[in-house]
Amino acid sequence: MEALGHLLSGFAAALSWYYLLYAFVGCVLGTLIGVLPGLGPAAGTAILIPLTFSLDPTGAIIMLSAIYYGAMYGGTITSVLINVPGEAASVVTCIDGHQMARQGRAGSALGIAAIGSFVGGTLATVALVVVAMPLATLALKFGPAEFFALMVAGLCLVVGLAGKNILAALLMTVIGLLLALIGLDPVRGAPRFTFGIEELFDGIGFVPVVMGLFGVAELLLAAETRQTHMIQAELKSWMPTRQECKDSVGAIGRGTVVGFVLGLIPGVGAIVPTFMAYVLEKRVSKTPERFGKGAIEGVASAETANNAYANASMVPLLALGIPSSPTIAVLMGAFIINGITPGPFLFAEQPKLVWTVIASFFVGNVLLLILNLPLVGLWAKLLKIPFSYMCAGVLIFCVIGAYGLKQNLFDVWVMLGFGIIGYLLRKLDFPIAPAILALILGPMMEKSLRTTLEISGGSFAIFLDRPVALALLAIPVIVVGFLVFKPRSLAPLRESDAE
Repeated sequence: MEALGHLLSGFAAALSWYYLLYAFVGCVLGTLIGVLPGLGPAAGTAILIPLTFSLDPTGAIIMLSAIYYGAMYGGTITSVLINVPGEAASVVTCIDGHQMARQGRAGSALGIAAIGSFVGGTLATVALVVVAMPLATLALKFGPAEFFALMVAGLCLVVGLAGKNILAALLMTVIGLLLALIGLDPVRGAPRFTFGIEELFDGIGFVPVVMGLFGVAELLLAAETRQTHMIQAELKSWMPTRQECKDSVGAIGRGTVVGFVLGLIPGVGAIVPTFMAYVLEKRVSKTPERFGKGAIEGVASAETANNAYANASMVPLLALGIPSSPTIAVLMGAFIINGITPGPFLFAEQPKLVWTVIASFFVGNVLLLILNLPLVGLWAKLLKIPFSYMCAGVLIFCVIGAYGLKQNLFDVWVMLGFGIIGYLLRKLDFPIAPAILALILGPMMEKSLRTTLEISGGSFAIFLDRPVALALLAIPVIVVGFLVFKPRSLAPLRESDAE
């Protein structure tokens, strides 16, 4: 009941005209990002962070969150119409969605995707309301030792699932932690790893780094190959038939469960629940031979799991302060930029903010449904923009955003430099997510570890005296051991397939 009271007060704030406007703008921009192939939620959210600098913290988080789940739906449009996923999580939608478009059923595919996304996102948000606060209350009992162990475990889970080469993932984690050490020592106040560069005394900027590694690098990769032709598919109807809706009910329900459960696990990535939901639906179907030939259940299950995952992935962030994917890591960086530290204390210290943001998830899902059913034709026309123009426009926006953060040209060079580094790392199949997550979690891990050692007088034995911390530290050992000794056939997905 307490959570319900907080949620109602959150709705009172989220339904104010200015927060509604922020959610609306975020949904439009997110859908646009999803429609334009090559960007994706992580890159798009990172690129658009500068738009929120002038907003209050609550408005900034509402807009960026709307961009995130808007982008998760937007990729559906390109998957159905031109068989090119706007973002990786929409790959599964191509299997049956594009076949439906070739059969003149593009409207039904896009309609059921919008309905499934709405249902999955809404039910996942309801579960978020139920789960997040008890989980945060439990985490409040954690001390610095438990927090350090929790962040190590969360980072290790992401490392283990972010790349097919565990050594490469661990190397990127170490690089991210080293980048987090740049700046002034939090205890002695002395510069470290700054090499006499004054701009680095405040540490390396998160926004330029993430805009470079995700935004610029993605543009460079997307510029190499580009498919721009559209099929001649008529959108005869914007809504699926009554029979198609009936056939999709079970798929939407199962997709919601799969997406929500996997969204709670850090590092799974959006493509995993969509694949699992699709495979599950094919196995329970009485006519599995229809899948791959235009089965509407395949579209419904994948798209529902996609958006259920997006909302569920906010639970570890809000309740524990652990980003579960690269996009959530970008959102966590936005929280920190606005002076907000995600985690269990967030519910106690800033309940109005967190419940307004959660209420905005419900509002955003409704806005997406209203936006995407009648406006699919408009989004489809955007695909005719020459890719060179789009690429140049996004790059200009990145430069303006990096410069506008501190009005410092140094940040622009940092962004461009990390863009080239990110491009090379992707070409060499090195995962980017571990480095980004380590860069964000590094300062908090250092603070928790130092506090723990101050309490114990410098003895690491304190972790052996705390059962919860010891259990959490056992998770990385188990995960790394499993990944090192498991068969090659079970190698995890590449990072480009994990977000």
